Amino acid sequence: MRILRDYILNEFFHSFLLSIVIFTFVLLVGNIIQLADLVINKGVDIFSVLKLFFYLVPWLLSFTLPVAALTAVILTFGRFSSDGELTAMKASGVSLYRISFPILMLGIIFSFLAFFLNDQVSPNASFASRKVVKEIGIKRPTAYLEEGTFIRGFENYVIFIHEIKGNKLKNIRIYQPQAGKSTRTIVAEAGELISVPRTNIIDLTLYNGTSEEPSPTEPESFYKLNFKTYHMTLDLSKILKHEKVQKKTREMSVGELSAEIDKFIEQGIDYTPLVVEIFKKMNMSIASFVLILVGIPLGIKAHRSERSIGFGVSLILFAVYWGFFLGGIAMSLKGTVPPFIGVTFPNIVFLIFGIIMFVQTARR
Repeated sequence: MRILRDYILNEFFHSFLLSIVIFTFVLLVGNIIQLADLVINKGVDIFSVLKLFFYLVPWLLSFTLPVAALTAVILTFGRFSSDGELTAMKASGVSLYRISFPILMLGIIFSFLAFFLNDQVSPNASFASRKVVKEIGIKRPTAYLEEGTFIRGFENYVIFIHEIKGNKLKNIRIYQPQAGKSTRTIVAEAGELISVPRTNIIDLTLYNGTSEEPSPTEPESFYKLNFKTYHMTLDLSKILKHEKVQKKTREMSVGELSAEIDKFIEQGIDYTPLVVEIFKKMNMSIASFVLILVGIPLGIKAHRSERSIGFGVSLILFAVYWGFFLGGIAMSLKGTVPPFIGVTFPNIVFLIFGIIMFVQTARR
């Protein structure tokens, strides 16, 4: 049995490693493009971007671990079934329960690892990532800016920039809404942003444009002023309003969430989102075992050794699971159902479905 166990695990790990690399890479591609934009167009130093990339990986693994485990088990048992190896094992007196036992135990181990990842590694990495983003914002304020978008983060101003390259700007419009008065507008062909060290202030220099200035005789009306160079000071305090970056709910561990719940109870604050987050961490961890349980009979029924089939089936199944999961979270946050039922629902459904399919397959 030891030889058979090692053979099954070896086959599983080959497919698992391939799957987790592929799925993680696919999810990384979109983020790599955004990170590259920080270096190429916004002048952020490569070391800061590499830190953001490093901190992103644990969060992605929390998604790719269960889907990779599901894909691997479908591929493994699909090949065993198509090649007749499963039939040979059963003919030798080895039941499906015995054959599946090492993989199911591995699923339990994956669930414990996933809980550690979701409870400790991923939240801390996400929190560290936000601190890096704050540092980038102070060193490179243009990292906060996105071309072709109305930017409302700066106090008293709404800014629209057509093109951003490094700290160089082109075709800029700055609006300054004023209560009970007309909105002041500044238009410039080009501009440049320079941060003031150790402050939340950045200097904006505009070139070749027009500015609407209050009339000396009628302050409520404006007159247009053409300029070659125009200097402005922008305050980052609204964006970076907390000197110390505060943890968001998803960046807390279960222990921190529980302590926060106790505080909210004392203060009479609705703590439902905190409870939802706790169940979310737990159920995302259990997903690895549940999906492996479902994947074993699916792989046997698929009776295919082709990897494309295995990847397709696992993606469809995970999409259904994730749809149930997000729906349960949404209903829990709205108070439609208790968090335990809403967030745990997909795992309960898939667990029952997996047990029924597994028992039926084992009896054949």
